[in-house]
Amino acid sequence: MLRRFRLRISAATCFLVLLAPTVHSQTSGKKKVSNQSDLPRFTYSMRGPASDLVQADAATFSAFAAKVKADLDSIFRDYDIEDKATLRSLLSARVNLQLVAGENQLALETTASLLQLAEKPTDSLHEKVATKPELEAAVETNSTSGPAFEQAYRKYFRDAWDALPSDLAWDTARNVIAGSTGFNSAVVIGQVKAYFDPAVQKSGVLDNRQAWGLIGMRNTLLIQLPLQGAELEILRQYIAAHKARQIDIWQAREVTFGPDAKLTPVLVGIWDSGVDVSLFPDRLFSDPHPTASGNHGLAFDGAGNPSKSWLLPLTAEQQRKYPDSLTEAKGMQDLRDGIDSPEARAVQKRAGTLTSGQLGERDALEITFDNYEHGTHVAGIAARGNPAVRLVVARFYTEVMQLPFQPTPEWARHMAADFQQISDYFRTRNVRVVNISWKYDAEEFEAWLSNTGGGADAAERKGRAAEVFGIWHDAVESAIRSAPNTLFVCGAGNDNRNAGFAQDVPASLHLPNLISVGAVNQAGKETGFTSYGDTVVLYAPGYEVESYVPGGSRLKKSGTSMASPNVANLAAKLIALDPSLTPVQVIELIKKGTTASDDGRLHLINPKASVALLEAGK
Repeated sequence: MLRRFRLRISAATCFLVLLAPTVHSQTSGKKKVSNQSDLPRFTYSMRGPASDLVQADAATFSAFAAKVKADLDSIFRDYDIEDKATLRSLLSARVNLQLVAGENQLALETTASLLQLAEKPTDSLHEKVATKPELEAAVETNSTSGPAFEQAYRKYFRDAWDALPSDLAWDTARNVIAGSTGFNSAVVIGQVKAYFDPAVQKSGVLDNRQAWGLIGMRNTLLIQLPLQGAELEILRQYIAAHKARQIDIWQAREVTFGPDAKLTPVLVGIWDSGVDVSLFPDRLFSDPHPTASGNHGLAFDGAGNPSKSWLLPLTAEQQRKYPDSLTEAKGMQDLRDGIDSPEARAVQKRAGTLTSGQLGERDALEITFDNYEHGTHVAGIAARGNPAVRLVVARFYTEVMQLPFQPTPEWARHMAADFQQISDYFRTRNVRVVNISWKYDAEEFEAWLSNTGGGADAAERKGRAAEVFGIWHDAVESAIRSAPNTLFVCGAGNDNRNAGFAQDVPASLHLPNLISVGAVNQAGKETGFTSYGDTVVLYAPGYEVESYVPGGSRLKKSGTSMASPNVANLAAKLIALDPSLTPVQVIELIKKGTTASDDGRLHLINPKASVALLEAGK
């Protein structure tokens, strides 16, 4: 699933980019790593909840960290890895382990090598403005706490931010300030309870990625949280100094069709978590030959069985709490925008009053609400400014890692049959554009197994996940191939990595009727979270994009989930103007209309230019 872009962590850990060492040529005797499935997996037996371990005494936690370090060292010793995102992930864990051990000079040296491996401008933000200042202060004062350490940290932190290009730093600074509201030790422990404790309860172990995350959270509790006040003071000053420099390039590129435009209706599929169809009465497909779900498309529940609900069903308790979630989301956005609203004040007032248990429950509930909202938000973007759009719903349970049962080959084959049915529906109804704002890789199926009691043996878990993922991979690829007259548009992913190396599906697939999309911000600058790779050939706005959520409210969301439907929106407008266009021709028109980023790496969509190219060619 596309991991939703949330910045709900401390100022020092808010820059969610991974770390990397120097790349070396292949060493004799090491196993060549061609994709993420070539890497080893490890598990760590747990005697109690992860939320207890993260708060344990130094001796207890150091014993756990030593086991993790030994396995991490074996990866560097035994495997030849060229993928930079993977190296950043591994070295991020190494830096955190060095911090736990008090090896600050070693950690600073590791960080110096990390700065050499940025693949895009945003990759180095975390290292430059958080990790390096922290380590420089620790080396200078021979401490990671106390007044002298904080004073040194303030200097290095401010210098690091002042040295950054403002267009890279401003959005991140805003999110740090808003996300730090109420961020305290209870929040950290609540996140551990929500994301790690269920796996321990079911399987009795943590896998290596969970272990690396837990070590990072330990450092957040002990080192980074005490620095939060200093960080916020400096970042508020930074925002005030740089706000006037921000621009928005997208309004000038937008194409909006009026009601009198000469357009041909175009069916646009939203293959997602569901859509609140009541919000789009004039832009909704009505099928004269209804399915078991109804006359707007197809819907399946988590088990893969037909459903009559176009939206993810909520329990009565979830329905009761959903309005509060909307209020909090607006309050957080207002805090980012510097708006003193009642909702923003309510968020600030409530901040710090919840226990870690309540925070864990809230985080788990937000996953459900995000899934509930996701497809509707995507649909609003895809349909924007185009009265010719007729939305087609293709709903399935996109957050499969939240399902309570273990993934099996039988379940995957059931889902494969559902996906083929969806593909056949697209083909027989002449659905011309389909947006896919989700992705999966084999590691996510491993995590699902771990969360449901199937993760105790690392090798067995990896093999079981690979079998299920293989069926899933082939099912998605077959579904797209089987509808050759349909253009499928997918998000690249929010993991800041090469989608091809990770084998993300569908983003890594090479198909003539599929295009993958990365995310940029309002100024057209690459976001820190967007994934990339040879299949990611277009970039579109994916940062704080406003659209509808169920019930009719409008919220801003970020992610390649939002960038992808912006391209689907443009594709549908081109087809509405000329329904004879093939998927390949639509892709070519969109590509020809793009503008290159300053460094030439990114190709940003320009709807006005693509429409003009179509009109000129008629």
